[in-house]
Amino acid sequence: MNDDVHLKDRRFKFPNDQFYFKTSEEMATLFKDIPESIDNTNRIVDKVEVLNLKKDILLPAFPIPKEFQVHADSNLNQWEFLRHITMEGAKERYTDITPEVQERLDFELFTIKTMGFAGYFLIVSDFIKAGRNLGVFVGPGRGSAAGSVVAYCIGITNIDPMKYNLLFERFLNPDRKSMPDIDTDFDDEGRQKVIDYVVNKYGQNQVAQIITYGTMAAKMSIKDVARVMDLPLAESNALAKLVPDRPGIELRRVLHAPLTTKEGEKSLEEKDNVGPDELEGVKKLREIYNKENTLEGLVLHEAERLEGSVRNTGIHAAGIIIAPRDLTELIPVCVAKDSTLWVTQIEGNIIEDSGVIKMDFLGLKTLTILKNALRLIKENHGVEIEIDTIPLDDEKTFKLYQHGDTIGTFQFESPGMQKYLRDLKPDKFDDLIAMNALYRPGPIGYIPNFIDRKHGKEKITYDLPIMSEYLEETYGITVYQEQVMLLAQSIGGFSKGDADVLRKAMGKKQKSVLDKMKGQFIAGATAKGHEAEKLEKIWTDWEAFAQYAFNKSHSTCYAFVAYQTAYLKAHYPSEYMAAVLNNAGSIEKITFFMEECKRMGLAVLGPDINESKKGFAVNKVGAIRFGLGGLKGVGEAAVDSLIEERENKGHFTSIFDMVKRTNHRTVNKKTIESLIYAGAFDCFKEIHRAQYFNIPQGEMKTGIERIIAWGQAQQSITAGNSNTLFGDLPSVMEVPQPKILPCEVWTLTELLDHEKEVTGIFMSGHPLDHFKFEIYHYGITSMSDFNEIKEAVALQANPGKALRLAGLVTDAQHRVTKTGRNFGSFTLEDFSGKSEFMLWSDDYVKFSNYLEKGKNLFLTGHFKNRWGKENEFEFKVTTIILLESIKQLLTKQLIISIEARHLSAPMVEFFDKNLKLHKGRSGIKFQIREPKSQCKVSLYSMESGFEMNEEMAHFLQENGELEVQVVSQ
Repeated sequence: MNDDVHLKDRRFKFPNDQFYFKTSEEMATLFKDIPESIDNTNRIVDKVEVLNLKKDILLPAFPIPKEFQVHADSNLNQWEFLRHITMEGAKERYTDITPEVQERLDFELFTIKTMGFAGYFLIVSDFIKAGRNLGVFVGPGRGSAAGSVVAYCIGITNIDPMKYNLLFERFLNPDRKSMPDIDTDFDDEGRQKVIDYVVNKYGQNQVAQIITYGTMAAKMSIKDVARVMDLPLAESNALAKLVPDRPGIELRRVLHAPLTTKEGEKSLEEKDNVGPDELEGVKKLREIYNKENTLEGLVLHEAERLEGSVRNTGIHAAGIIIAPRDLTELIPVCVAKDSTLWVTQIEGNIIEDSGVIKMDFLGLKTLTILKNALRLIKENHGVEIEIDTIPLDDEKTFKLYQHGDTIGTFQFESPGMQKYLRDLKPDKFDDLIAMNALYRPGPIGYIPNFIDRKHGKEKITYDLPIMSEYLEETYGITVYQEQVMLLAQSIGGFSKGDADVLRKAMGKKQKSVLDKMKGQFIAGATAKGHEAEKLEKIWTDWEAFAQYAFNKSHSTCYAFVAYQTAYLKAHYPSEYMAAVLNNAGSIEKITFFMEECKRMGLAVLGPDINESKKGFAVNKVGAIRFGLGGLKGVGEAAVDSLIEERENKGHFTSIFDMVKRTNHRTVNKKTIESLIYAGAFDCFKEIHRAQYFNIPQGEMKTGIERIIAWGQAQQSITAGNSNTLFGDLPSVMEVPQPKILPCEVWTLTELLDHEKEVTGIFMSGHPLDHFKFEIYHYGITSMSDFNEIKEAVALQANPGKALRLAGLVTDAQHRVTKTGRNFGSFTLEDFSGKSEFMLWSDDYVKFSNYLEKGKNLFLTGHFKNRWGKENEFEFKVTTIILLESIKQLLTKQLIISIEARHLSAPMVEFFDKNLKLHKGRSGIKFQIREPKSQCKVSLYSMESGFEMNEEMAHFLQENGELEVQVVSQ
């Protein structure tokens, strides 16, 4: 069939519905006239030999020097070489190899030899060393591999396991049957260089990426079926939006499971944590599902059948396999359009069962940010920082953590984490390791205790004095898996291998294993003279918390990377934030980080033809400049050409100087227009943006066209002069500069529209920037969401629901119908999009004063059926007021919730002064919580209220520890 979506029923498809594996009964019915065909098929099946596809891991042959080839067994030869480079590395890593370090090295090397994993360490060490030599930024380590001193000595990791009490047996022990995982982080740009090195070393036919199989989840199955069945996109999106936003939610359950606990077990409310608003959406979805002979209902029925089916193949983001010989001899492979390497046809979770080794080459954006920041610091300050050797007790860095100023840093930037950091006031690296491990679902509840113990508000106690050795760094709270393992060895006499088995069993809640090991622990500990009662308590505590305990090796590595980012943000804020902006990705993220720059007091300036580089960069006075490479319509060749000309021959003195000096085939009219829209020529004060596009009376060309024509003429004369017999001709031959006549400047909305068109953001600041408190707290629907609702009103859970909208009026029209009646229209725009609204008859009379460009409006309304048309809707505006007045007019009650620990004298003084100064009719309620004792005190305004005001809104936004809720009219 033709794949033409514009012709109904002409999309590519199979001509019937029989393309599936049929049951035995269906096949018997189909072939009832020739039953012997079934027998023949069974005879073929009986002759099929079932192969065992599982194989032991085959490591690539790693080349080693001849002097280490002393055994007949290549594994032993590799181990000899590994031992040599380990001891050489140990001399560099440890100035003094103490008996303790030597004992650890011997233990690890013996374990690696016993398990035959020396080759694995050599392969990883080799490509990491190669990566560093190629200038690639390599992470300090990740996962349990950081617990290996051997890995540290041969350069795989950069964190000393002895210093941080990290355990090798957490990574590798004789009880482990599978190959260990050494996952490595590289900077995004450098990752490919390392993969290329591996391909060159082991051969194109021995290296492959790993396939992934994507399946149809609840929302995706609806969207896919809707597309095939020609349901309009807006209605498809509306249907998918009715499915609750929960990871792993099943469409089958959404359509059939009990809604609430009252209705039955395993309800959506209980099992999937679906709230009341989302349940309304589910009810609407079921209503559509149960309607017969509707396209929407049919889509849901088919989507339900297809949910869970394999939808597409992809490539694993990090996984690479390295084989000892040609991959086609070992496993099935295929090609993919977005990979130059072969791709396995076996998924990553079972790939090692086929006998090939899997490595994870992970691209970590944070390493790219660090790399870029260090480059900018070197360019601007001439300082070369060795980031892996920065001091871990830097006062400025810890002050940044103590104030919670961690936006843009690694791992510690969420609002919740910022709040806890302000409470904890970390002053040593161990605090950061612990917070990185605790700030996760489960252990997060222990953070208040951790904070109180650090500051002496809660007594640090140990069930047994011996436990203080391992729990002192975390103030008596078991935070890490390694602590459980060390304590099991110290108290219960467990071997290193048994301690790791215990750790795994606790993490996976393996009751049978735990019951068996409990007896072993009690017996071993009582033999050492410990009280049975205390041991029971310790075991119970472990069972409760060990499932949440985190891998300290991983936490230490990532806390180290996080500290590096915080160090650069604290000492070189402009360069660091410029690097963050360069790697932000989405426009939303860029806007978010630009706000952080403003909070830090860093100026973020628009593009400038004389200062901007390709990406975000820092100028001589420490301000961040928007890059020319981020502008739509300005190609890479044009950016390179402009920067090269500027660097070789100095700054451009005017727009005329620029067009005279640049290649017009590269820097063309479209390029110059985009640069003007972005404000890149604002440094030439004699001409404003509107003048470039103005056509003066009696003229035929815009300012830009006249400037470009002049520049081309100048270049022609220059080219002609250089070819004359007489050398340079007199200056009288020069074409006079055209006069760019004055005109009105663009309005702010015109300026912003053009800026957003080429940069994606409002460089000159949006009028709605002043109303972020209102937009967030007063139940306002964004324009993008409103437009989605408008496209498919009938499919909404509550089509007639009252909506609140806010935005800037970017266009307003006052018109007259053919019959002489007045009506009006206006376009409202917020940060997410824009929409047009019509006002007829009485509504126009009532609201016509608001139809003025540049006004910030708040309006309410609802969708209603058009008269006489059941499936057509229009938006009925019910109220319009100025956005700046809603704080005073609509605030019914302000609810402020705060933990008791955050209350301070300056805070109380502010509230006292503000409430007395701004008296009004709005209520205020304070909720003061004490999470440890689960107490809550509520304080209400009784006799007199207050009027919500700008100072209050600003204070609430600036103090992240305050949770704010506005109850509006």
